[in-house]
Amino acid sequence: MSEPVLSVKDLRTQFKIRAGVLNAVDGVSFEVGRGRILGLVGESGSGKSVTGYSILGLIEQPGFIAGGSVLLHGRDITRLTGEELRRVRGAQIAMVFQDPMMTLNPVLKIGTQMIAAVRAHDNVSRKVARGRARDALAKVGIPSPEERLDAYPHQLSGGMRQRVAIAIALLHRPAVIIADEPTTALDVSIQGQILAEVRRLADETGTAFVWVTHDLAVVSSLADDICVMYAGRIVETGPAAEVIAAPRHPYTAGLLASVPAEHEPGDRLPQVPGSTPSLANLPRGCAFAPRCFKAGPACTTTPSIQQFEDGRSALCHYPIESDSCQPHSSTSTTYRSAS
Repeated sequence: MSEPVLSVKDLRTQFKIRAGVLNAVDGVSFEVGRGRILGLVGESGSGKSVTGYSILGLIEQPGFIAGGSVLLHGRDITRLTGEELRRVRGAQIAMVFQDPMMTLNPVLKIGTQMIAAVRAHDNVSRKVARGRARDALAKVGIPSPEERLDAYPHQLSGGMRQRVAIAIALLHRPAVIIADEPTTALDVSIQGQILAEVRRLADETGTAFVWVTHDLAVVSSLADDICVMYAGRIVETGPAAEVIAAPRHPYTAGLLASVPAEHEPGDRLPQVPGSTPSLANLPRGCAFAPRCFKAGPACTTTPSIQQFEDGRSALCHYPIESDSCQPHSSTSTTYRSAS
């Protein structure tokens, strides 16, 4: 991979509660290169979204960044003051939320909001800002972009609103965009169109994406690399195609085994037994051990990261051997019998 534009190292985010402190993000590390798309995958409650918010400094009390670094072009943005961080957000690193109405003001026209976003960082005239806004809408595939600038958010479909949110994120050509499940609420056809646009934008503009999702089917068609999260920690990393074809961590294998597209219509889908543990009451040792078909005596101790020759890694005492991993057959049977 090329020199990373974003490097997250040992990031830790905690939340204070009456019973103590929750480790919502526990030592997360990854890198994203120019024009690359990293899929950050896991069940609800795994820490994916909190990781994204932490990168942009959007964690509010009772949460706080407890340690680690977020290097954007080599500059640690976790050390920036409020005003310094405001100048970086939007211009150098941006975010697309799951609900586009978190980005859009319902009582202002699309053009008004996009012009304000341009002029927040660049000292240009309204005419120039409007031109940039129009070009950004065209870039994400919105037809008649000049007319859409004069529309209100409620006059656009959900897919169109999400495209507008992506266009706003692209206004300043940031080095990195964090996308927090931006296609989850959309129908499959619109989702496919937006994923294709994102892939094209990454290739053409060089913008790096961190794509937060629970949907492995999405990242399999979009991402260059995958990080799988569980209980606040990254449990597996590697090139997307290789992780999908032969996962090393039993949790990743379980997620893949439950993808509907891999089974015949009418078949009962296998599932990973149990549910994501509460961060306030994590099991001793490996957090996934109570749900894992490969759990053994060593799992009562905290696993260390195991590196493999193919450049992949897994946080597991008993990783799946590459020549024996059949995530859509033997693993499916294992998880079906365990559930």
